[in-house]
Amino acid sequence: MKSLDQYWYSKNPVAILLWPVSLLFYLLVFLRQLFYRFRLFESITVSKPVIVVGNISVGGTGKTPLIIELGRLLTSWGYKVGIISRGYGGQGPWPYQLDDNSTAEVSGDEPLQIFQRTGLPVVVGPDRIADAQMLIDNNEVDLLLADDGMQHYRLNRNLELIVIDAQRQFGNQFMLPAGPLREPVSRLKKSGWPVFNGGNINGGKNDGDQGYAFKIEPSIIKNLVSCEEESISTFQEKSVHAVAGIGNPQRFFQMLRDNGFSVIEHAFPDHYVFNEDDLDFGDSLPVLMTEKDSVKCKKFSNKKLWFVAIDIQLSEPFVSDFKRTVNELVNG
Repeated sequence: MKSLDQYWYSKNPVAILLWPVSLLFYLLVFLRQLFYRFRLFESITVSKPVIVVGNISVGGTGKTPLIIELGRLLTSWGYKVGIISRGYGGQGPWPYQLDDNSTAEVSGDEPLQIFQRTGLPVVVGPDRIADAQMLIDNNEVDLLLADDGMQHYRLNRNLELIVIDAQRQFGNQFMLPAGPLREPVSRLKKSGWPVFNGGNINGGKNDGDQGYAFKIEPSIIKNLVSCEEESISTFQEKSVHAVAGIGNPQRFFQMLRDNGFSVIEHAFPDHYVFNEDDLDFGDSLPVLMTEKDSVKCKKFSNKKLWFVAIDIQLSEPFVSDFKRTVNELVNG
């Protein structure tokens, strides 16, 4: 049986059948936006600038790798950066600031990945105001990056980066549950910077000058048990099991194929909690997974488990405009 999201990228009978329900969802979204716009619901401004990195659609668009790269970039420019996140899949207690002893069971997988890759202060919890306040109170920061939270209007933001899959974009352009959209495409024209994952980074802004672009490429492959590192070429033209419990597993599988891997696909639900048997495929082939999945699997003793570290290439116009905008936000 197909999962619902397989119907979101065309106008098919299932999507059309669900379209009336999506109209109700659209009405609820519209009313909520209206209530915040006319201050019937309160939005709160914290004492530091907030940059939200999120999306208007369901499914993996690449926002977590982008958050990691932005944290690195801002740090290289001399800014002190903190990150807040929902902590989906974590158990808390909330709000919770990650440390070297944090686990995915407590914090969620994406925040743990961000913390381990950046070393920046990361606070998680469902209340973004409480998260932001804890981060500001307990750390010296110049600005905050919010991992997701595009629709969390209670927290005022100074800039929105709306991450879009350049290949899938907005699917059939229907709202949930008939399509993948949390908000209508018209949201792009109201605020925010569209940033296309997989766009043409050499061509300046992407898609008719409507947004920016970045590109994700694999860098090294690292063993979960021994921490041994191998180059991409070690696994090229070889058969591998590829495991992905992310919003868009096919993006990971296709990235491996584009780099010469012969892939045996194993797609799992987003934020899936693995057990060791899930990764035993009864042969001696290496098992490659995303870095996000690896933070939940490092406790396993299977030496066939590897994760693929990635690099991000940002377009020059984005870097230039982002640097200027951040300087204005922090220094006035």
